[in-house]
Amino acid sequence: MTGILWFRADLRLADNPALHAAAAGGRPVLPVFVWDEAAMGARAPGGAARWWLHHSLASLARDLAARGAVLHIARGRAEEVLPRLAAATGATEVHAMRAYEPWARAQSERVHKALSGALVLHRSALLHEPHLVRTGSSAPYSVYTPFSRALFAAGDPPPPIPAPARLAGIAAPGGEPREALALLPTRNWAEAFPRHWRPGEAGAAERLSRFAARGLKGYAARRNTPGIEGTSGLSPHLRWGEISPRQLWHAAREAGAAGPDAFLKEILWREFAYHLLWHRPEMEAEPLRPEFRAFPWARDPALLGAWRKGRTGYPIVDAGMRQLWATGWMHNRVRMIVASFLVKHLLQPWQEGEAWFWDTLVDADPASNPASWQWVAGCGMDAAPYFRIFNPVLQGEKFDPDGAYVRRWVPEVAALPDRFVHRPWEAPSPPPGYPKPVVEHAAARARALAAFAAIRREAA
Repeated sequence: MTGILWFRADLRLADNPALHAAAAGGRPVLPVFVWDEAAMGARAPGGAARWWLHHSLASLARDLAARGAVLHIARGRAEEVLPRLAAATGATEVHAMRAYEPWARAQSERVHKALSGALVLHRSALLHEPHLVRTGSSAPYSVYTPFSRALFAAGDPPPPIPAPARLAGIAAPGGEPREALALLPTRNWAEAFPRHWRPGEAGAAERLSRFAARGLKGYAARRNTPGIEGTSGLSPHLRWGEISPRQLWHAAREAGAAGPDAFLKEILWREFAYHLLWHRPEMEAEPLRPEFRAFPWARDPALLGAWRKGRTGYPIVDAGMRQLWATGWMHNRVRMIVASFLVKHLLQPWQEGEAWFWDTLVDADPASNPASWQWVAGCGMDAAPYFRIFNPVLQGEKFDPDGAYVRRWVPEVAALPDRFVHRPWEAPSPPPGYPKPVVEHAAARARALAAFAAIRREAA
């Protein structure tokens, strides 16, 4: 009896319940990845994520081959590809991870119907199923803090499942080379990515080992300093399922570092984002607070372009946007600063920022990306108040006091003394070639507060 393992965003062999079930008892297994762009629609991976996926699939194929199996890659509708492969191999079951995005839920339903119920879904991407986590009144959670408390109270998740030593792989007709998916950019804007990233399960394990040994100690404080390696850097590996949240959870517990809760709370924020997406699938594009649908955005392509290019005149903002373009990633604290600047200083719609992040982040996550943008914009279920407007100068001086981060990514200001590195326009000799601020902070803050007051009046 043959089993099919349908890889989705769980590109690993360790702690993969779907693989464990498909290969149970040593039965033959066909590992399959289906590139179904029609199903994904507007939420198909962006350019940076596609680069990562290309290399992650290469790593997965090597790991499978080392254990005796061949990764079958196919293009087309999953509900057509998988039944065809089941018929060709005599497979009676297709095992896959449960996915939570709206398009993926619809895809799962179509595949389940096409296979006459032979699709078996497993929890692989999350610690808990979103529909099972409820408040005391059996309602979905809408606030992160009680949500995280409930999951901490539930205790540690089961330990991860080890990767199989061998697989009884089988072949199937009709596979395509990875290059046929055309995931790599035609212009090599990602040429620096390999210096920063090693996609694949081995790269994830290496980064986790380094973080557990050296990064967890002092993580709560170090994670807010963008000029040092104070975060785990595991987000793209987690997004593509090269490592599981159970593996991260238990590694943090076992590292023996004092107080891993700050890191575990980051894992639970991701869980909360998926909880919101499951119950409010419109979160990808629509504000969860309905009054924000009437927000008076001041759309301005020139301002949006300056933000995207890292040419706003505020070094901490520009450093973040340039780091993003160069590496496909941005420090988490800086993500909040640049998002607040776009939405509140520039009055550009949060959806524009979410779309740019979706295209340029290697870790662009279908739940965390919109949830975090809505949090910053003040329009999410459990959001920062809109009237909390970051001063980009003070944020830079607080979290990058010696200017290490902005000097790396904004070389125009590198020679300035510390007192001017976050306010270069005040220097006796402002750096040539670096723009003046596109907006003045006090005026932009006043404009944002007036816009917020307007929608509050309409909602009253």
